[in-house]
Amino acid sequence: MTNKQDKNQQPVEPQLTLDEIIKNRREKIAALRVEGINPYPYRYTRSHVISDVRDNFDELAQKETVVRLAGRMMLKRRMGKAAFADIHDLTGRIQIYVKINNVGEDQFALFNKMDLGDIIGVEGTLFITRTGEKTVQVSKFELLAKSLHPLPDKHSGLVDKEMRYRRRYTDLIVNPEVRETFIKRSRIIHSIREFLTEQGFIEVETPILQPLYGGAAARPFVTHHNTLDIELYLRIADELYLKRLIVGGFDKVWEYCKDFRNEGMDRLHNPEFSMVELYWAYADYKDIMHLFQNLLRKVVYDLHGSYKIPYEEHEVDFEPEFRQVSMVDAIRETTGVDLMPLSFEDAKAKAKETGVEGDGLINWGKVVEAMFEQFVEPTLIQPTFIIDFPLDISPLAKVHRDNPKLTERFELYIAGLEMGNAFSELNDPDDQLARFEAQVAAGRAGDDEAHQLDEDYVRALSHGMPPTGGLGFGIDRLIMLLTNSHSIRDVIFFPQMRPEE
Repeated sequence: MTNKQDKNQQPVEPQLTLDEIIKNRREKIAALRVEGINPYPYRYTRSHVISDVRDNFDELAQKETVVRLAGRMMLKRRMGKAAFADIHDLTGRIQIYVKINNVGEDQFALFNKMDLGDIIGVEGTLFITRTGEKTVQVSKFELLAKSLHPLPDKHSGLVDKEMRYRRRYTDLIVNPEVRETFIKRSRIIHSIREFLTEQGFIEVETPILQPLYGGAAARPFVTHHNTLDIELYLRIADELYLKRLIVGGFDKVWEYCKDFRNEGMDRLHNPEFSMVELYWAYADYKDIMHLFQNLLRKVVYDLHGSYKIPYEEHEVDFEPEFRQVSMVDAIRETTGVDLMPLSFEDAKAKAKETGVEGDGLINWGKVVEAMFEQFVEPTLIQPTFIIDFPLDISPLAKVHRDNPKLTERFELYIAGLEMGNAFSELNDPDDQLARFEAQVAAGRAGDDEAHQLDEDYVRALSHGMPPTGGLGFGIDRLIMLLTNSHSIRDVIFFPQMRPEE
């Protein structure tokens, strides 16, 4: 007994197991080879991609231009001695029409054996069907890659997010909107690179394997180099190497970099992620604010043609001047608690009164940071620079010129997300050494994200580093925002996953 099927729809194989389907398709490959047909030929010359044909369809059809296209067959409808199918490439989809009188009996029989997921090349002229569908009337076709594994049904076969991340190749095949997200990712990176080049920044590369990790508060991945017989760390940030280049005489440097942090995973964090870091000699954090604001405006407009974008339930507007507010003032505005005049012990007690957990509150700056993250951060929807961070949590930033408890540092927040971190960079070698030593002490006290003491970096500063502004921002999180994606795993091709059992 067979299942009834729509006469216009490609027969599917619901009665077969996956192993049986693959076995069936392997048998087809064997039969093709017996007939002298290579199911995996070496190349195929296309005259157009599908979007070119669709965009110039009337002109190409009027001139009876013969087009050669290639793509994956995603839909197939048999109609006696003719068949319609849809093929897709990266740029779109188009319908093809294969008729026995046009391709011959042997070729038509071969086409009927093709499965959904097969990649084919077609040659023919263009026409519009009675239903108004732009179509290629095929005179020749060629199998370019036989699909052994069946594709999932778009609506019911690939809905598990975990499976989509694990098998991204399938996700990209059946969900064109996912491909579009990654095309936008490429455009965003190009726009950033274009802006920084126009501003006179030189793109550089620095080591991923480092003998000491630094430049951020994070736990590293550790590896071992056999020949040198030393431990090395995957970098957690590029900062200290880029500032060595500022010491060496480069005035404006930047890097598109892969960084690695051995810490928790959630919708905003992946252990391997992409960042941009830049450093600008003779500038301070106010200059970097202006630069960052202009960079983001350009990227947003290049991508959307507007300064207003949707993100989840919000509309974010990049056109007005971004608000600037100090971290302690933002806490006071939100909670009514003014931490600035309080000692560490009094601030810690006040934080506990408001419901902040006491673990990790080892100094005044940690108290400020904890209260900010709990009460303020989720409220920052429109672009907002949070400025003037506590000295305790900013070991690489200059002391604020007006308040020794603070540093000249900012973070940008948009839609409740931290989008970038910048300093007036610390360039006093003695001050930097004292900060590193304080970080070492914090590490001994239990802070597993404290900086190591980097003596060579202090030596570099001892040669003289000009006043410098620096910025780091996460590419993946920015792309989440600009593509309205909820999770960082939606914008990384191959996010880290637990191994399949």
